[in-house]
Amino acid sequence: MVMRPLPVRCPVCESPLAAKVLFCPACATEVSGRFALNEFALLPKEHLDFLRLFVKARGNLKEVERLLGVSYPTVRARLDALLRALGYEDEAEPEGAEAARLEVLEALRKGEISVEEAVARLRGGKS
Repeated sequence: MVMRPLPVRCPVCESPLAAKVLFCPACATEVSGRFALNEFALLPKEHLDFLRLFVKARGNLKEVERLLGVSYPTVRARLDALLRALGYEDEAEPEGAEAARLEVLEALRKGEISVEEAVARLRGGKS
């Protein structure tokens, strides 16, 4: 039998799901009740994948950067997004602002824009 990932969102209203029945594949015991899922079980796949890689790299962001082949600001932004998803950090920026900032930094890293242009975009909020 193929084991699929646990669905964590309702397909109708997208609210978090809770577990009602647990099953032991070894002895076929079923336990019924109301069970809460922990914050890690509720993470979307992209956050869970990042968390696994972060743990594998022993929390070393430079190693995560190397393994993913992305810039340090991108790794840092993914970690910040993971922390927010876990409820460990408040949403500091409006949605999309962080992504826009990262686009500017990535363009600067690639040499597509000058330092002056990057500073102007970051200060003015343009990307």
